[in-house]
Amino acid sequence: MRIITSLVLFGCLAATAHGQGTKGYYRQPTIHGETIVFVAEGDLWKVSARGGVATRLTTHAGDESTPRLSPDGATIAFTAQYEGPTEVYTMPVTGGVPTRWTYDSSRVAVVGWQGHRVIASTMRYSTLPNAQLDLIDTKTGARRLVELAQAAEGVFDDEGTALYFARLAFQGSHTKRYKGGTAQQLWTLPLDAQGNASGPSTPLTQDYAGTSATPMWWKGRLYFVSDRDGTMEIWSMRPDGTGLTQHTRHEGEHELLDVRAPSLGDGRIVYQLGADLWVYDIARATQTRLEITLDSDFDQMREKWVEKPASYITAAHIAPDGSRVVLTARGQVFVAPRGQGRLVEASRRDGVRYRDARFMPDGESLLTLSDESGEVEFWTLPPNGVGTPTQLTTGADVLRWEGVPSPDGNLIAHHDKDLRLFIYDLRTREHTPIGEGVFDYPGFRDLAWSSDSRWLAYATDAANMNSIVRLYDTKDKVTTDVTTDRYVSYAPAWSADGKWLYLLSDRAISTKVASPWGAMAPEPYFDKVTRIYQIPLKTGTRSPFAPDDELQPKKDDKKKDDEKRKEPPKEAAVGAAPSTPVEPATPPAETTPVQDKPADPKAPEDKAASDKPKDDKAKGPDPVEIDLMGLSARIQEVPAGNGNYNALAATEKRLLFLSRTEGKTDLMMLEITNKEPSPKVLASEISGYELSADRKAILLRKRDAFYVIDAAASAPASLDKAQVDLSGWMFPIRPREEWRQMFVESWRLMRDYFYDKGMHGVDWPAMRERYLPLVDRVSSRAELSDLISQMVGEISALHHFVSGGDLRSGDENIRVASLGALLVKDEAAGGARVERIYANDPDEPGRASPLRKPGVDVHEGDVILEINGISPLRVADPAVLLRNQANRQVLLKVRPKGEAIEDGATRLVIVTPITSEAEGDLRYHEWQHTRRMRVEEMGQGEIGYVHLRAMGGDNFNEFARGFYPVFNRKGLIIDVRHNRGGNIDSWILSRLLRRSWFFWQGRAGQPYWNMQYAFRGHVVVLCNERTASDGEAFAEGIKRLGIGKVIGTRTWGGEIWLSSSNFLVDGGIATAAEYGVYGPEGVWLIEGHGVDPDIVVDNEPHATFKGEDTQLNAAVEYLRQRIAAEPVEVPPPPKGPDLSVPANRRK
Repeated sequence: MRIITSLVLFGCLAATAHGQGTKGYYRQPTIHGETIVFVAEGDLWKVSARGGVATRLTTHAGDESTPRLSPDGATIAFTAQYEGPTEVYTMPVTGGVPTRWTYDSSRVAVVGWQGHRVIASTMRYSTLPNAQLDLIDTKTGARRLVELAQAAEGVFDDEGTALYFARLAFQGSHTKRYKGGTAQQLWTLPLDAQGNASGPSTPLTQDYAGTSATPMWWKGRLYFVSDRDGTMEIWSMRPDGTGLTQHTRHEGEHELLDVRAPSLGDGRIVYQLGADLWVYDIARATQTRLEITLDSDFDQMREKWVEKPASYITAAHIAPDGSRVVLTARGQVFVAPRGQGRLVEASRRDGVRYRDARFMPDGESLLTLSDESGEVEFWTLPPNGVGTPTQLTTGADVLRWEGVPSPDGNLIAHHDKDLRLFIYDLRTREHTPIGEGVFDYPGFRDLAWSSDSRWLAYATDAANMNSIVRLYDTKDKVTTDVTTDRYVSYAPAWSADGKWLYLLSDRAISTKVASPWGAMAPEPYFDKVTRIYQIPLKTGTRSPFAPDDELQPKKDDKKKDDEKRKEPPKEAAVGAAPSTPVEPATPPAETTPVQDKPADPKAPEDKAASDKPKDDKAKGPDPVEIDLMGLSARIQEVPAGNGNYNALAATEKRLLFLSRTEGKTDLMMLEITNKEPSPKVLASEISGYELSADRKAILLRKRDAFYVIDAAASAPASLDKAQVDLSGWMFPIRPREEWRQMFVESWRLMRDYFYDKGMHGVDWPAMRERYLPLVDRVSSRAELSDLISQMVGEISALHHFVSGGDLRSGDENIRVASLGALLVKDEAAGGARVERIYANDPDEPGRASPLRKPGVDVHEGDVILEINGISPLRVADPAVLLRNQANRQVLLKVRPKGEAIEDGATRLVIVTPITSEAEGDLRYHEWQHTRRMRVEEMGQGEIGYVHLRAMGGDNFNEFARGFYPVFNRKGLIIDVRHNRGGNIDSWILSRLLRRSWFFWQGRAGQPYWNMQYAFRGHVVVLCNERTASDGEAFAEGIKRLGIGKVIGTRTWGGEIWLSSSNFLVDGGIATAAEYGVYGPEGVWLIEGHGVDPDIVVDNEPHATFKGEDTQLNAAVEYLRQRIAAEPVEVPPPPKGPDLSVPANRRK
C-alpha cells in the first residue's frame, strides 16, 4: 500500500508575537469527528482535527491523563489526581465539573468506551497483581468486570460479540524492539448476547515475538501498533489474525520515532510521534502531522523557588578552619557560615550541575565537578560568590568522582566510572593515572592525603573481592599495599604527627551462631567485626597506646633527652649495652593551625640546605617518612574493641569514627592515650560527619540539619547552638534550563553507566542529536520523562526506568481506606453487601482483614447499612465513606446475611480500616494462601509450596516461612510467578543445593539427615511472563544447576543488573542497566528473551478468571509422577554391629 505523508499548515508557526500560540509537547490523543483531545502540561486540551490553536479544558495542579472521547463525542473519560490517587472521571467535551467514577486507589487508566460504558483498566480486583478490564456504566455507576484475569487494553466489535484485548500491560521498562516474555500480544474473547464469555480466549499475534498492542476496531478489521518493522507503526488484520497489513511508515527525521498512544475514531487514528500529533486516515491511506499550538501561560516553565533545599543536598563539606560549610544542593553550590554571616550562592549558572563541592586547602576557592563544558570536569568557584568559575581539567570521557585536593593545594586525587584512579597536578596541568580498580563497586574510596602531600592512601578491591588499603608515593611513583587481602580493610586516616596510619579492618570474625542445630538450620552470622588498627610508618615507632614501662624515659627527663639528641652521635664501645629504645610517639600540642599555601611552581625544588632557618609557620609540615619494607606486617590493634565501625578520622589527640548499633549511627571518640582509652559517644543518631583539615572542628549531619562542633574531649551539652543556620534558605531555578541539563545528563549517565561501551551497536551521540531538539517543546517535568524514555529506549535493554523528579501534584492527598473486603451497593438490601472478605492464613492472624479481626464478626453476605452513620446508598461508592479513615475507628451498622429488612436485626460494630496498599497486600496474601491450600489438597500432603513475591531481603522471610515446614516433603513447588526481582537468588539456590549424605539414628525415634534441612525430594519452579530480574536468575539457576524443572511461560527477559545510583538534580532518575550476565559458555543470558521453561504451560486468561490455575495443576501432576517414578524415602538404618567377643573370635 502506498502511504502518503502530508503536513497540515494550520497556524504553522511554532511561536509568534501575534497571539498564535507556542508549540507544546503533545501526548495521549483521542479523536471524534473534527475534535481531538490530548494531554499537554499535565492538562487536557481540545483542538480541531485539522490542527490550530488548542483550548485548555482542565487546570488542576494534579495530572490528567488517558483521555478518551465517547462514541457520541460529547463526553471525555480520563484519569486524574484531583484528590491524590489516580481515578476515573468524565466531563463534557465543552468543559465542566468532572464526575468521579472510581475509588480504586490502584493503577487505573481509561482504555475506551462501549456505548455509555467507560472501559477502564484496573488492578482493584486482582489478587495476583494483574490489570483487568472494568466496564463503568456512566448512567448508573454500576461496574462490571470483564471475565479475564489479564487484560490491559481492549475494544469490542460492533455487535459486541467479541472483545479484542492486549493481554498484558506495558512491562514498565523503556526499551524498543523488545521480544521478551512480557511483550504485549493481542487476544480475543468470544461473548454471548449478555456480554458473558462464551468460550476461552485465544491469541491472535503469536506469530511475532515482539509487541502488538492497543487494539482498535473499524469496519471489520482490527487495527493495532506493532514494531514488526523495527519501530512502532500502525498495522491491521482480520478478526482471525490473518491479512496482516502495515499502514504507516515514518521516514527521514521521523524514522526512529515510535507511533505511541493511538486512538481511533470515525475512520481516523490519531497518535503521538515524538512531540507531535499525527492523524492516519484509513480510507485515504494518508498520515498527516498536525500543526498545533497552545495558548498558555506555561506556568510550569516559570522561574520557581526551591523552598526546601535541604532535601536536595547531595554533598556537604567543612572549611579547612571549620568556619564555613559548603553544600551542594540540586546541582548548585552554597556556602554557609558556622555562626553569623551571609549564606552565599557560590554557583550562578543556569542549566549547569555541580557535584561534590569542597574547599581547597587555602579556603580561598571551592573545588567542584561541573558539566558546564559538556562533560564532568573539575572547576573552581569563589566561595564568596564574587567572580567566575575556572575550569581545571579537560578531556573527560566518563563520569568523574570525588576530587580530593592535597594539603598543599597542588594535587587533586580522583577516580572515575571506568575504575581509574588519577592525580591531577594543578601546576603542570598533567593528569596521571595511578591505579585501576578490579571490580565496579566500589572501585576506589576513602582517599586520604598525608600532611606533606606526598602520599595518597586509599581503599580499593583486591582480586579476592576483599577491600585493601594502598599507598601511592607521588615522588617515587610507587604503589604499596598497606594491608594484605586476607581481611577487608578500609578508611585510612593519617595521624596528626605523620607517624601513623590508622585504618579500619574487619578482623573480629566470630560467629554469633554456635552450630547448625536448631529451627531453620541457623547459619553463621557475623556482627561487630570491625576493629581499629594502626601502622607505624617508621620501623620501631612506639605505640601511643602502649603502657608505660621502666625502659621508657620519664616525662621529667624528656627535656634532657631532647637536648642529648642534639649532640653528635658517639660510636658505641665494644660490649656496650644496647641503646635505649626509640621514644614513644607523642601527639603534638594543640596549636593554632597553619593554612598551607599552594606551592610556587617557579620556586627551586630544594632550598632547605642553603636557606636560613624559618619560623614554624613558614616551613610547613614536616615530611612524612615511611619505611615501605614490611609495612603491612607492622599492623597493630588499637584498644577500641570491635563494632560496626566506619569513617575513621584522627585529630591531634583523638580518633573519630562512626558506630552503627540497633538501627542508629553514633559518632564515637577514642583518646590516643595509654591511660585506659575507651570509646565514648560524641554525637548520637547522625547520618555522617567530616573533620576539618586543621583537625579542630567537626561537621555533623542529622537528617537535613547540619552542625559544627569542636573536636573536643567530650560531647557538647547541646547541639542547638552548633546548628548551621539554614533557615530561610531558598533559591530560584529556571525549569527549562534545568530540563535541558537533565536531558543531556541522562544521555551522558546512560553512556557512562551502561554495561556495554558499544551501546548495543546504537550510535549514541546521534540519539542525543535526534532527541535534544524536542526538549524545547517540553513544558512539564512529566513530558521531560516521556522524552527521556523515548531516547533511552533506543538501546533496547531492560531495567531502564524513568521515574521521579519534580512531578507536579495537587494539594490534596485523600487516600481511600479499606475494610479488607469487596463491597457492592445493593439497593434491595438497603446498603452495601459484603461480597467478599479477603482470606488470610489462619496461622498468621496479624494479616487478617479488618472484618475478621476478633470481636468484629462480619461475614460475607452481611449488609453494611451505615458507615459512621451514613448509608452507602447515599454516595456513589461505599469507598466514599472510607476516605481518610485508614487506621481510625469506624462505626458500622450491620445486618446479618439472610435477615429481612423489616426484622430490624442489626448491630453496631467498631472496625479499623486499613490503607489501600495494605488491602492490595491482603489480596495478594489470599492468592498465596489459596495456592498453598490447593497444593496441600492435590498433593495429598506430599508436596510443599512456597511463593516468592520478589527477591529482596524481606522475601527470604517468605522463603523461610514456606520452606522449612515442608523441607521433608517428597516434592516442592517454588512459585516465582510475578516475582519482581531483587538479589537473593544465591541464598535460596544454596539451600536447595544442600544434599543429604548421611543419617543420624538414635536408640528411638525417626532418623534425620545431614546436611540439616536439605531437601531430598523433587523440585519444580513455576514462572510466568511477569517473572522478572533476579526471579529469572533464580529460575535459570534451577535449570543450570540441575535442581529441578521449570514450568510455566517465558519470563520478562531483564538480566542486566543495576545500582539505581545515577540520579538527576531534582531526584528523578533514568536508570541504566549496568551489569551484564553471561554463562560459562560465553553467552549473554536471559536479557531480551527471558528464561524458557522446561515445560510450557500457560494460564489462559478466561479460565484463570474462573478460578483455574493450569500451571499449578501441571506442577502438582508432574511432581506426583516423579514421586511415583523415583520415590523419595529415608533409608532404614542398618542392623547394629555385633562387636561381642564371640563374634570376633577366630573361626
